[in-house]
Amino acid sequence: MRLALFQPDIPQNAGTIIRLCACFDVPLDIIEPCGFIFSDAKLRRAHMDYEQRAIINRHKSWTDFETKNTSNRMVLLTTKGNSNLDGFKFSSIDTLIMGSESSGVPEKIHQKIPNKVRVPIGPRTRSLNVAVCASMVLWEALRQTGKLPSQVPNN
Repeated sequence: MRLALFQPDIPQNAGTIIRLCACFDVPLDIIEPCGFIFSDAKLRRAHMDYEQRAIINRHKSWTDFETKNTSNRMVLLTTKGNSNLDGFKFSSIDTLIMGSESSGVPEKIHQKIPNKVRVPIGPRTRSLNVAVCASMVLWEALRQTGKLPSQVPNN
């Protein structure tokens, strides 16, 4: 299981997702260019010290990412998804792809990925925050594949 961010725009969201991936021991792919400098203070504030625990792979482009991820099934998280989160069957070889906050992924990438999942939300709303959506979908994917960390008290 992996999580991928396509050209993230907002450093706080990327930082939160870095922390999410560190907490669940899930590798994170960041497909550049980013809409911010990767050393941005807002990014650091959101991920705190979790960047040191996270497995982060940066890719120069979609092509670079696609070339290096041939063995994983790509699953696009999108408001235009053809499957609801509660009905989708995840696999341990999935890469969950999140589009940029401002524009998602380009149509040519959207068309390439047959597995598209959406989180159903109320009719008077457009979308969830990308970090919130990533958290919900990653947790469900890990639950389905038996990869959730066991609950251990922090004593």
